Amino acid sequence: MDSILVWFRRDLRDGDQAALCEALRRARSVHCAFIFDREIIDPLRQTADRRVEFIHGSLLELDHALRARGGALVVRHGWPRDEIPRLARELGVTAVFANRDYEPQARQRDAAVAAALHRHGVGFELFKDQAVFDGDEVLTQAGRPHTVFTPYRNAWLKRLTEDDWQPHSGHGGRLVASPMAAGVPALADLGFAEAGLRALGIAPGMSGGQQRLQDFAGRLDLYRQQRDFPAVKGVSYLSVHLRFGTVSVRQLVALAVAAGALRPGFEGAATWLSELVWRDFYFMILDRFPHVVERSFRPEYDAITWEQGAAAEQAFADWCAGRTGYPLVDAAMRQINGTGYMHNRLRMLVASFLTKDLGIDWRRGEAYFARQLNDFDLAANNGGWQWAASTGCDAQPYFRIFNPVTQSERFDPGGRFIRRYLPELAPVPDRFIHAPWRMSAGEQAACGVRVGHEVPAPVVDHEEARRCTLQRYAVVKRGAVPGRGR
Repeated sequence: MDSILVWFRRDLRDGDQAALCEALRRARSVHCAFIFDREIIDPLRQTADRRVEFIHGSLLELDHALRARGGALVVRHGWPRDEIPRLARELGVTAVFANRDYEPQARQRDAAVAAALHRHGVGFELFKDQAVFDGDEVLTQAGRPHTVFTPYRNAWLKRLTEDDWQPHSGHGGRLVASPMAAGVPALADLGFAEAGLRALGIAPGMSGGQQRLQDFAGRLDLYRQQRDFPAVKGVSYLSVHLRFGTVSVRQLVALAVAAGALRPGFEGAATWLSELVWRDFYFMILDRFPHVVERSFRPEYDAITWEQGAAAEQAFADWCAGRTGYPLVDAAMRQINGTGYMHNRLRMLVASFLTKDLGIDWRRGEAYFARQLNDFDLAANNGGWQWAASTGCDAQPYFRIFNPVTQSERFDPGGRFIRRYLPELAPVPDRFIHAPWRMSAGEQAACGVRVGHEVPAPVVDHEEARRCTLQRYAVVKRGAVPGRGR
């Protein structure tokens, strides 16, 4: 081809980028563009949004990298279905290349863009980039999509070859710096203020991703032992970089394999590789079963009646604000509200607490996470919430209900994480840090922490909530119709 436009979306890097590398192989000249999608960012304007700041910082670095190679990034703010065809006509390209996105809204957007391009004789091609396997690459022996994770993981690993983690490379064509590439607009020009990413220790862009990756590589062997303890530096902290494609998933798979993930005895690397397989699994579920965006994966769970009314609204507000009276739940909510991040073990705990202790619809919690998380990804967020609520594929059984106190005792035994995010509990002795209400009035007075005053009392009794949850979910066993739950 004479020239191709590469449309960057959630793949903000210039190396091992499938669409870019394929364009460089197939065209003499390659243009690059990014669209600040008005449908996504306009509702967020006039705020200090961490995700927009991350994207902005990553685009600055990407534009610099492309210019060093003779190209540049055309950045526009508008509707992609209008901006991409318009830009393709202005540049006179033969085709537009982009990487696949599995979200239903993104697929509708891409279909609209493709139709508009085709009306003007411009091709549109999509490539696999953010997943290791997609489409029909991992199916059951009957040729259907997997709906249980372990067989999916086994089939995924059986299919994996060295070619699947090799980085993409593109040679032949050259990057072109269009006169329309006037640089990345300032955050203020887009209607946003800075959100303080650097103060949170978040470095955007490819360099930030590589820093995180190198830091984690030295801790990978201990991943299985340490990943469940939020007060320990045990996880990779790469999720936001994976979300926006400032690191390549193939590089992460290559690291896991090099660390022994496919050989017996290397549990840290094997466990981390399994987490990457979970990521592909949830992409596949969203791609093949898009109804999960609005409804339960398992339709019978739509028969559940969730709590509503003033008491439920107050309980939801307390959960959002970290005022449930359960220290680890509240510390986790303080973490997400203050930093946009939550440890994975705590995501499971607070989701279980909302749905099974408070009896509130998982969709409300999912939506709250979608607003707060720096690494928000629809597939993983939806999959995680439906897993916790027992409504999803391969979810935990509905009768498995996390006890917030025993979870706290197990995964934050010394209360380090709790005290970090709930400093008002710092004087509480270790033996009471997980359940301060168990202190006597004298013990509360001695440490200056009175339950119901300086700290909230529990909003619900866990054992009573557990009984209510079993009744609520019994509608699934009975095969009843909506409205018969508690």
